[in-house]
Amino acid sequence: MEKVMKLLHLDSSITGPNSVSRVLTSEIVAAQIALHPGIEVIYRDLAKEPAMHLSPEHLAVFQGGPVRSDALGQDLALGGRYLDELFAADVLVIGAPVYNFSIPTQLKSWIDRVVVAGKTFRYTERGPEGLLPSGKKVFIASSKGGIYTGESPAKSLEHNESYLRGVLAHIGLKDVTVVHAEGVGLGPDARQAAIDDARRAINGLRAVDLTA
Repeated sequence: MEKVMKLLHLDSSITGPNSVSRVLTSEIVAAQIALHPGIEVIYRDLAKEPAMHLSPEHLAVFQGGPVRSDALGQDLALGGRYLDELFAADVLVIGAPVYNFSIPTQLKSWIDRVVVAGKTFRYTERGPEGLLPSGKKVFIASSKGGIYTGESPAKSLEHNESYLRGVLAHIGLKDVTVVHAEGVGLGPDARQAAIDDARRAINGLRAVDLTA
């Protein structure tokens, strides 16, 4: 029986219908569905249904202590589902707007649940080693109010794409494509131009065969 491909779609913007990253992730997903008919999509809106931030209570349970509340138990179970979904996914699509030069706190909460020593990476004498199966493809829709590339004076403040590439590589996800929409906060014309540029990049993804 042929294996059904799975795509994990994560949105993290808190701006709802005004979100550029949400527009772009939906179009990346549509492009992948067109390329791979029958692909199964799992969707997580991390802004609407966020995981808790890690706390001393979480750490106590990780170290063998009791689960002291229903809310904590439910949150721990959610973290387990996050891991299962990540391992099962062949394609990962992440919406990552820039908030204060980095990623939304809701996306960071997801990352804190899937970057787990002994599960998605391990420590070795040569440094950390990712444990996720090879062959997974990641697409990131990175939307930015300002400009952080080229000779921009804000270039050193970019901790969105650089952080995501680093943490994903840490767990074994190194095949990463970033779709950029920069300058969306510089007025309506600049916003539309950034979206149009990103859409042209997404249209080019249709030729990518992830099964090759």
